[in-house]
Amino acid sequence: MELRHLRYFIAVAEEGGLLAAAQRRLHTSQPSLSRQIRDLESEVGVKLLERGARGVALTAAGKIFLDHARLALSQVEAATDGARRAAQPEKLVLAIGFLAGQEVVWLPHALRILREEAPEAEITLCSQSSPELALALMRGKLDVAFLRAEAQTEGLSFKFLAREPLIAVLPADHRLTSRKKIRPQDLASEIYVSSARTSPVLKSVIQDYAAKVGITLKAEYEGENLPSAMSLVTSTGGVTLIPLYAQNMLTPNVVARALDGVPPTIDLALGYNNANSSPLLLRFLSRADELVASVQNHSIIRYVV
Repeated sequence: MELRHLRYFIAVAEEGGLLAAAQRRLHTSQPSLSRQIRDLESEVGVKLLERGARGVALTAAGKIFLDHARLALSQVEAATDGARRAAQPEKLVLAIGFLAGQEVVWLPHALRILREEAPEAEITLCSQSSPELALALMRGKLDVAFLRAEAQTEGLSFKFLAREPLIAVLPADHRLTSRKKIRPQDLASEIYVSSARTSPVLKSVIQDYAAKVGITLKAEYEGENLPSAMSLVTSTGGVTLIPLYAQNMLTPNVVARALDGVPPTIDLALGYNNANSSPLLLRFLSRADELVASVQNHSIIRYVV
């Protein structure tokens, strides 16, 4: 079995079809890709994919194999990056990842601490979804990230930062905007737009909340991310639930309202790879409590810590 077999299989699983994977991700022909997948299944000894008219679906064995394939590739990439860094002259660099929108709240305070610790350090930044950030940490692409405590993140640790309540977002001209708080029962009678397509932790929090308050929130539309969810709210007249920090990303044609009663909450954490021995990372993590206090003292967003 070669690494390319794992890459091909992951691409097909994520794209949902051989043709899409061949054209968009792998730049190869579909017959060639089909051959590689058959070779992989032959070597593993079980069927990994079910072929259908609308594409492919993972078998039960395929789902398990996908998790291990991703981990294997991430470990190879981390080993490669580590070897390359070891062969280069030492340079103090720290790569930080943020949930899109969180940098507005946390970045200024994080940079102040990092500049105090190492003024000469090169700081690189990126904004991605939480699962993408976790994968980048596992692959050694990032040193630290502001994200959710994702599942199936072998080798990562998460340091709790804050607990964010969820709020409701609805069109500016919606009839419920006259209320200061939105009752859960009101949500159940509205078009529901999911803002959690790329956030399994947020999706789980919302599902648990709906079950707890006795309502059903079945998404009629799904946004790829928070901005697209808010766009769908405007175009469909529906409502969505988002973490409090995302109010920084609201457009003029939507408004936010608190939820009546005890709102659901979602945790924000600092994630890092346990194998990362960067001295600057360790010093930054040691000042996490100071970072939280600084945000609490200067941000208009009130977190629960």
